[in-house]
Amino acid sequence: MSLPFLEENDQTAARREHLEALRHLVGNVYPNKFERSEIIELGREDTISAIVEKFRAFEPKVGSDGRPGAEEIELANQQLNQFNMRLAGRIASPPRVMGKAAFVHLSDGVSRLQLYIRRSDVAGVRNDAGGGDVDGWSLFELLDHGDFIGVAGYLFVTKTGELSVHVQKLQFLAKALLPLPDKMHGIHDPEIRQRQRYADLIAGSLKLEKDGELTPREVFELRSHAVREMRRILEDHGYIEVETPMLTSLPTGAAARPFKTHHNALDIDLYARIAPELYLKRLLVGGFEKVFELNRNFRNEGISRVHNPEFTMLEFYWAYADVNRMMDFCEEMLRAVVFTVLGHTHVRFGEHDLDFGQPFRRVKMRESVGDFNGNYDQLLEQFESHVEPTLIQPTFITDYPKPISPLSKASPADASVAERFELFISGAEIANGFSELNDPLEQFERFKDQVKQRERGDEEAMLMDEDYLRALSYAMPPAAGIGIGIDRFVMLLTNKQSIRDVILFPHMKPKNAAPQPEE
Repeated sequence: MSLPFLEENDQTAARREHLEALRHLVGNVYPNKFERSEIIELGREDTISAIVEKFRAFEPKVGSDGRPGAEEIELANQQLNQFNMRLAGRIASPPRVMGKAAFVHLSDGVSRLQLYIRRSDVAGVRNDAGGGDVDGWSLFELLDHGDFIGVAGYLFVTKTGELSVHVQKLQFLAKALLPLPDKMHGIHDPEIRQRQRYADLIAGSLKLEKDGELTPREVFELRSHAVREMRRILEDHGYIEVETPMLTSLPTGAAARPFKTHHNALDIDLYARIAPELYLKRLLVGGFEKVFELNRNFRNEGISRVHNPEFTMLEFYWAYADVNRMMDFCEEMLRAVVFTVLGHTHVRFGEHDLDFGQPFRRVKMRESVGDFNGNYDQLLEQFESHVEPTLIQPTFITDYPKPISPLSKASPADASVAERFELFISGAEIANGFSELNDPLEQFERFKDQVKQRERGDEEAMLMDEDYLRALSYAMPPAAGIGIGIDRFVMLLTNKQSIRDVILFPHMKPKNAAPQPEE
């Protein structure tokens, strides 16, 4: 039977034949579970990585001939043979068969461990409800590179000194019907990497040549570490994590084009949120003093090296603080996250060495463009085209024109500018923060200006949000807020030049559509 999701070739045909033979041998070829041992820590299943980390120290040192001495091997095995375990993982290398025995490596996606399988003493497991044993060697001969298996056996080191498991029980868990990516070099085509992230992760786990770059899995583990550290810092400073709606009746909180949908039961149009800002500030009205949300935002705009229609933002608000205190906190937090995640404060990004250990530069927007006498539209255009690309080291740009900052308070020193900053690193905006406008009458006038801009054709201008104005009318304390782009920040930490490389499943055109290059 032809399957639309499988290429028809000799390799896939052979794998499907093996699957059918396994079905006859073990019964259920996709069993429901495999129980792993708990040798390392009671209550936690043993992983291959945990076993390798715990027992690699038993591997004896090799001599001048490249092999360890017989006495060292015997001593190591006297200790290792006492450990019986049950492990599971993906076959990470084609089996090396030597007569009546074979070696193969098993991987958990991070580490690999060698298995030794001997024809005379390996039993296979039948996966049907009745259980029982089958011929283990026959089962082994039907395995392919990439299959998932479970094994039971004891630890030992080989004559070359490699930590291994002598397999006594072998259980089939899942068949790889497609051949795995090149284990030597990984996947180089970014289109395949980003469209088929599962293949990218597999290839990274199998890659034998270490070129100094992070593997795909390491990229996303580092991302998780950075987010976890940000959450910890905020919670340590008294912030409470909250959740706000992702489907909203108005696309408010930022200047952007929304995605639109329809709610059938309520018979109303809804929008995927472009920012949670107005909801989070409603919580300040309600009495929360420090709130944050790690949120997904959606903006129906172009795709580029630093833009994805769906992205992750950390947004938080601090009652009784102003823009300057928020800038200080932002700088301290990002410096701490970089140090915790990387172990130092120097970040290599492309051809630049970014120094998070030094104080971040602070420059007013008008001063950044030099001699300038135009209006705010021209100022912004000059800044974006001539200044922004030059901001390599962490730099706060402050004092934005008030008309382009409709949710921000004006500066007490100059009513024409907003108490607002944006953080730029390596030519890209990483964070945006300001002193929050809490005067409902002034906010009403700012919204009216936005509505007029929208009527003139600006699809990104904000809408009037009367419920938010009503909330402000109950009084919101002075406060500062900020949004930090998680994806762009992770790009810096992992030295990835495209935002698609730090999002597990980025949006892409269908395969049969014309390719869309990044801007």
